[in-house]
Amino acid sequence: MGGIGALFAMTPFISSWFPSSKAKAAGSPIKVDLSELEPGQQVTVEWRGKPVWIVRRTTEMLDHLSTNENQLRDPDSLVPQQPFYAKNRYRSINPEYLILIGICTHLGCLPKYMPDENTLDSDWPGGFYCPCHGSTFDLSGRVFKGVPAPINLEVPPYRFMSERVVIIGEEGVTQ
Repeated sequence: MGGIGALFAMTPFISSWFPSSKAKAAGSPIKVDLSELEPGQQVTVEWRGKPVWIVRRTTEMLDHLSTNENQLRDPDSLVPQQPFYAKNRYRSINPEYLILIGICTHLGCLPKYMPDENTLDSDWPGGFYCPCHGSTFDLSGRVFKGVPAPINLEVPPYRFMSERVVIIGEEGVTQ
């Protein structure tokens, strides 16, 4: 009888080692339909309690990415904080869609999407600006030299389920 009682007493303790259903759901991959996202627009979704930005880049935005690479701290994304498919100029699987965790790599502030040239100053090429300490990132989330942020914005794991549906939080074979 004592052994059975001990077993029942231990059950809540042992079950506390396992994540709750709420915690499991928070870490689950999310599916995002991109069919309504217009070129140049940004949408923010939440994954694992973090903001994830999805930007549908225009042809002009993509063409402009090569013009400022000498001003970037890590233009080839060699710092290993992103998936292998982010180690290119576009930092994405499909160049049209940029998917980033929207948290500054300096102190965790939330940068602003400022895609238009010359909106921040006369040399601004467009990208992301962190108002907390002045870090700037291009339209691929690559950090500029001379700002507090040490590395590029993080690319989360993701894969395309179809041409216009992405699953964030899951890597795998894409289209």
